Amino acid sequence: MLASADGKIAGSVSGGCVESATALEIEAAIERGTPKLVTFGVSNERAWEVGLACGGTIKVFVEPNIKPEILAAARGKGDEVVASIIAGAGLGESVRVLEHGRIEGRFSGSLPTDTLGEAAASALRRESSSSHTFETEDGPVTIFFEVFARRPRLVVFGAGQIAAALVPLAKALGYHTIVADGRKAFLDQDRFPDADDLILAWPEEAFDRIGLDSSCYVCLLSHDPKFDEPALQVALRSPARYVGAIGSKKTQVVRRERLRQERPERRAGCPAPRPHWAGPRRPPAGGDRPGDSGGDDRGKIRRSDCPRFSDGAMRQEATRLAYWNSIGNH
Repeated sequence: MLASADGKIAGSVSGGCVESATALEIEAAIERGTPKLVTFGVSNERAWEVGLACGGTIKVFVEPNIKPEILAAARGKGDEVVASIIAGAGLGESVRVLEHGRIEGRFSGSLPTDTLGEAAASALRRESSSSHTFETEDGPVTIFFEVFARRPRLVVFGAGQIAAALVPLAKALGYHTIVADGRKAFLDQDRFPDADDLILAWPEEAFDRIGLDSSCYVCLLSHDPKFDEPALQVALRSPARYVGAIGSKKTQVVRRERLRQERPERRAGCPAPRPHWAGPRRPPAGGDRPGDSGGDDRGKIRRSDCPRFSDGAMRQEATRLAYWNSIGNH
C-alpha cells in the first residue's frame, strides 16, 4: 500500500479494515523520516476503530519512502527477494537477493550472508513472503523477506470460443496472456482484446518463441489432434507448472494411448522423486462435469495439484513423472 503526505492512497493492506489507520502511520513516518513496525489487534485500544473486531492481528511495516531495492525488484523480471530489517539493529535496511542466491547490498550488522541467502531462497521457492527472527551479535533481528515472483503466464493453444472466455478471466487475475494457433482466421484481435500476445504458429514453434518455463500455465483448447498432440509432447517435457488438454473421455483415452506409445525420456539432470497425491482433484480442462464423483480421474489429461515438495523443480518433475507413469499403467 502506498500513501502520500497529501492523503492519496493506492493499493491495500487488509482489504479495508486498517487502511485509514495505516495511511495515518505512513503520514507520521514521512514527517519523522524513519520507519516503524505497527501492530493492530484486539488488545489495541484502536481495534474497534480500525475494524479488527474479528479478533485478528496485523503487523504493518511503514516507511517514509519507497526504497530503491523495492523499485528495482518491482520493475524487474521477478525471481528475487527483497530482505528488509523490520525490527532490531539496522531497522529499515534492505538488500536484494537475486537468482542463485546472489546478494546485492549489505546490512550493517553481523547477520551471516549464507543464512540470509538460505532464508530468501526458501521464501522464493514457496513464492510466499514471510518474516524470520535471527539471533545476532547485536541481538535479535527480524527480517521480512518480500518475494517478487515472476508474473504468471497463461499460454493457450487453440483460439476458439473457450479461449475467448478464458483469457479475460486470466487477465483480471494478473496473468500475462498468450494465445497461439496455427489457423490465421482464429487469431483475430477483436476476438481477443485482452490477450497480451497473439502468435500464429504450430505448437513447437509457438512454444519455442514463448519459452515455456515455471511461470507458464498451458491450456490446449484446439479440439484438433494435429495441434493438441504435438503441443502435449512439447508442453509435458517443459518446466511449465500446469498443462491441461480439453477433450471428452473417449478423446482422452485415445490421446493417452498415443502418448504412451510415444512416451518421451525424462530430461537429463531432472530429479525423480516419488510423487504423493492427496485428495480428489479435477482439471480445469476436460474431464467430468463439476459435482460428478463417479468418473475415473485417470481419464483426464492434466498436470497440477502436486504436493509442496521442498524444491520447485522436484515438484514439477514429480507431476510430470506421475502423469507419464499413469499412462504406462493405464
